[in-house]
Amino acid sequence: MPEPSHNLTRRELLRRSLATGAAASVPWFVSSRALGLGAAVTASERIALGVIGIGPRATYDLGGILPQPDVQCVAICDVQASRREAGKRLVDERYGNKDCALYRDLRELLARPDIDAVLIGTGDRWHAPASILAVQAGKDVYSEKPCGLTIGLCQALDDAVQKTKRVFQAGTQRRSVANFQAAVDLAQSGKLGKIHTLFASIYTLSIETTWLPGEPTPPRDVVDWDLWLGPAPWRPYNHAYVEGRWRGYWDFDSGARLLDWGAHTLDLCQWANAADETMPVEYEPAGETIIARYANGVKLVLDCLKTPFGERPGWVQSLGTCPVRFVGDEGWVETGDSGGIEVHPASLKSELGTAARKRESGLDVASHSRNFFDCVKSRKAPAANSAVMRRSHIACHAAALSWVLNRKLALDPVKEEFVGDDEANGLRSRPARKPWVF
Repeated sequence: MPEPSHNLTRRELLRRSLATGAAASVPWFVSSRALGLGAAVTASERIALGVIGIGPRATYDLGGILPQPDVQCVAICDVQASRREAGKRLVDERYGNKDCALYRDLRELLARPDIDAVLIGTGDRWHAPASILAVQAGKDVYSEKPCGLTIGLCQALDDAVQKTKRVFQAGTQRRSVANFQAAVDLAQSGKLGKIHTLFASIYTLSIETTWLPGEPTPPRDVVDWDLWLGPAPWRPYNHAYVEGRWRGYWDFDSGARLLDWGAHTLDLCQWANAADETMPVEYEPAGETIIARYANGVKLVLDCLKTPFGERPGWVQSLGTCPVRFVGDEGWVETGDSGGIEVHPASLKSELGTAARKRESGLDVASHSRNFFDCVKSRKAPAANSAVMRRSHIACHAAALSWVLNRKLALDPVKEEFVGDDEANGLRSRPARKPWVF
């Protein structure tokens, strides 16, 4: 019996449609771009991409995605009309047409059977719910980080990915940037000696639980405030939220802002420690710093920088944002978003190869998104797949909760539960508004 069409990929549907049309002698008029002439890629081999949430970060992401010849953005969804329209202009100008469709409700975009994958660039509160809905709808997902506001949502997201067998890439793009890869390779090579301490930079920790003053709610076609809130608790509309000034508010942000950088830097430390299948077992706040420890004795220091660009002594300032340092008993390596790498002793420079001279920015998503799209085709696990995300994000959330509760926490990395601490375990999840409960 033929496979039901709702289980087919867009590319397979197109192939079968073409075959059916030929057999029925139906004339097909196909553009040279669709046929793959010149630099174009055959339509049946292109990945149809939808975008859910098109703020500044997703716009930046598209800068690295739109030039890729085997990917075509066909739809954009955002609850704000101004952002939807700006996204359409960006996409249509790139392709020289007016084909990009617009949606206010992500469920309408996800219902399209011709969309293969989605880029999720919403605010943090929506990352996990939108990703779960997407994989359940049969889409592969590239989600900006942090991928879940809570431990529970990170677990639910990974569970959904594993169940649906979709391809998922967390937007922790530094795993695909040359200088960070070279630093991790050096740490794992043994040339630093036995690794004993890992340093991950994080933002200044903070929690804001107040509400901004209420303002008249705009028409839904201008800003769908209810959808903007999504799973977050209801509060009155204020224009500052939808303009991007929601960061730092407990209901919308994650982990006392620790995951803003920590989702990247702790993730890199996990990788350097060959700990992608586990996480630290202890977390203890010390002022603006959190000290974590792995079962193998390696110490992880989450160091709170004074500003996003770093003013605390000890970091190499010229290396830019999101620095990490890996220290062994015979040397250390440090790198950041500038693309530079510093090592001690200096003789280790020769071990870095071309990566030390390849000045990529840690903000760039071109290589990371390419890894995702290659895996969409091959069905292999990407560099920052959902299992990798699950453990590094849970470790971030555990560190943040130790700071929020101002006490040492012990975590069972297998059960993903805090040991002997009911209050901490109760904070692994938060209530969500229906129907966005997962």
